[in-house]
Amino acid sequence: MRNRYSNPLAQRYAGEEMSYLFSDDYKFKKWRSCWIALAEGQKELGLNILEEQVAELKSQEKNLNFEVMAEKEKELRHDVMAALLAYGEQCPLAKPIIHLGATSCFVTDNTELIQYYEALKLVRTLLINLIKAVSDFAGKYKSLQCLGYTHFQPAQPTTLGKRGALWLQELAINLEDLDYLLANYRIRGIKGATGTQDSFLKLFSGDHQKVKHLNNLVCEKLGFSRSFPVTGQTYPRLWDARIMDILKNMSLSAHKFGVDFRLMQHLKMVDEPFGSKQVGSSAMAYKKNPMRCERICSLARYVMSQGEAADHTAANQWLERSLDDSAGRRLYMPQAFLGVDALLTIYRNVIEGMKVYPIIIKKLLDSELPFLATETIIMEGVKKGGDRQLLHEAIRQRAVETAEEIKELGRENRLLEKLGEDERLPFSLEELQKIAYKGDFSGRAEKQVEEYLAEYIESLLAEHSELLGAGREMKL
Repeated sequence: MRNRYSNPLAQRYAGEEMSYLFSDDYKFKKWRSCWIALAEGQKELGLNILEEQVAELKSQEKNLNFEVMAEKEKELRHDVMAALLAYGEQCPLAKPIIHLGATSCFVTDNTELIQYYEALKLVRTLLINLIKAVSDFAGKYKSLQCLGYTHFQPAQPTTLGKRGALWLQELAINLEDLDYLLANYRIRGIKGATGTQDSFLKLFSGDHQKVKHLNNLVCEKLGFSRSFPVTGQTYPRLWDARIMDILKNMSLSAHKFGVDFRLMQHLKMVDEPFGSKQVGSSAMAYKKNPMRCERICSLARYVMSQGEAADHTAANQWLERSLDDSAGRRLYMPQAFLGVDALLTIYRNVIEGMKVYPIIIKKLLDSELPFLATETIIMEGVKKGGDRQLLHEAIRQRAVETAEEIKELGRENRLLEKLGEDERLPFSLEELQKIAYKGDFSGRAEKQVEEYLAEYIESLLAEHSELLGAGREMKL
């Protein structure tokens, strides 16, 4: 519909699979799955629930009557009761036993935790494939020397692949954190109105073991082996904040990449993928802007900002529960997942389709090499019997002169020529050029990349080989 607001995250950026996980269709079907699991478990533990009632619930599990739910919610102003009664209209035999002993958070919290779990698994697949793409980039350019930058000022050289390894390491850390969360994941289970399980204890005539067994049964039927040992009415909203930390840190890592790429594209070292009919500017026809990385940064900032909302919700969840968590969580939890789905996809699109310009990279490096080589020149001069302090002062004077000429007069870098003419240095111009242009100033950068890929990344990718190749195309 074009006459009402639609969420750009779902419409423009996120994939269909992630969007579906947070759809009404998925949510209400999962609510019904929760009610079925509860009824089945109660029947198995001896409550007076008929097989026919459970069968009826299952027969209508996926046959959602949205119009009935919407009408009832207008009347009741309670979404769970509206969905329950709408389900009951379709299941007249089972209606008396739906939601027996449960509170609203039985369906809402368990469903949300299932949504987040499935969404985290989808994020994990995207992340692993991104790790593969960045690993390929790091390996491909491990030996391509480039100018290093600190404070965005020229610094000691590195390699383009080593820069990629820095991005890669952050993604690997993101995966470690995500895997720890998934390995310790849990749902709410059956806890009752304030978390005491009092209603279930009464249903089972004071049998504590049956209540515990029911909790475990319901969790198993929903696909989980663990639940929170204790809750209030809701599961701890700290868990949401913990999930958001994972998403926030992935966004942070993607933002770092996006900024780095934008800086490199400004230097003409690289270009984003650019379609043959793509338009960079409606005014300036020559423009090729890093719009994909700008989008990564924009989405990442949004996701990172939502982490604070989750923190405030967790901090302000009064006693056993307050409902001021509800409206916010409907917004920031799904949208954070949609945002991460989008930015990981765009990140991979850029890293796999980018263009690298080795000639420009070498030109940038060569323009600064005379300055970068000065420490080596001092060391070589000392080897020839020179005085380290005198050599340092001579080079400092000539370097300051040269820098001023470059900045104020627009001249080329003539530092080596100046040093070759300086009688205080025991080198000819040819010797200085050999030191500057035939040397390798990137240290162990290439070897560091090789070692990191071999010792960490190759085994990680081999362990998850069944997930490689998955993913989706960018929407826009």
